[in-house]
Amino acid sequence: MSVVEFRNIHRAYRKGEEVLAGLNLEIPAGQVVGLLGKNGAGKTTLIRLAMGMLEAQQGEVRIFGMDPREKPVEVKRRIGYVSEDQILPEFLKVKDVIALHRGLFPGWDEAMADDLIGRFSLPLGQKIKKLSKGQARQVALLCAVAHRPELLILDEPAGGLDPAARREFLETSIRLLNETGTTILFSSHYMTDVERMAERIVMLHEGKVLIDGELDSLQEDYSLALVPHANGEMRERLLGLNGCLGVRKRSDAWHAVFRHDPARTQSLLNADLGVKDARCQAIPLEEMFIELAGGQG
Repeated sequence: MSVVEFRNIHRAYRKGEEVLAGLNLEIPAGQVVGLLGKNGAGKTTLIRLAMGMLEAQQGEVRIFGMDPREKPVEVKRRIGYVSEDQILPEFLKVKDVIALHRGLFPGWDEAMADDLIGRFSLPLGQKIKKLSKGQARQVALLCAVAHRPELLILDEPAGGLDPAARREFLETSIRLLNETGTTILFSSHYMTDVERMAERIVMLHEGKVLIDGELDSLQEDYSLALVPHANGEMRERLLGLNGCLGVRKRSDAWHAVFRHDPARTQSLLNADLGVKDARCQAIPLEEMFIELAGGQG
């Protein structure tokens, strides 16, 4: 059974402007999925639907086979959640926030909590409002993982943290996965983090899934074609080719991303468009994201 299921999800905040438009996505147990997309692509909306914070206007959301809006307690007890804009009670001390979460989760692992307190050097007697941004995020992560959740959801959790703090945050999440087989869904703008942590990449664009594939496959089976400038119809002709995901005009050439390896893309351009002088090459994940975010039809 899939841990996370989104079926034909529609969600809008203003009439006629859907953030999610018929989105479908399933995540099986134990998988680590990196969620990509430019601002406004629907990443946070998708995560809030999974958490039961929002309700889909059409379609079904199932977490562990349950509707998170209908069975919020049963679902949330099995989830760990950290977001960039998460707010902990500022008037409470660190030890009180930890105690609060300890009481909420029957599966709380005291040894794991103690290990993270020491690892992060958390000042237990300090009030949350006195903590640095990084320390507050570490408290949130501890509270999210110390009950050993079956599903860990991270929404830009390392945003605004320095590189050392981001790495510590990431390694803690990876360790949890390795020890317990936790399913992880996380969004991040840091491509190095995504490449270190995710085994599967899902990219959203205009409310739908544009890319969904294993990281290894994306690195091996996708390519960037640089097609010399021609007439104004070249963009539409490229977009009409099998496997073309996006095209944008740059100063040096048309940049087109294909769901084919470089050799297959070169052959396709030659056979279907008569283009013999295109340069086709493998494309790193970060460059793919930049090209696709700016090159949709």
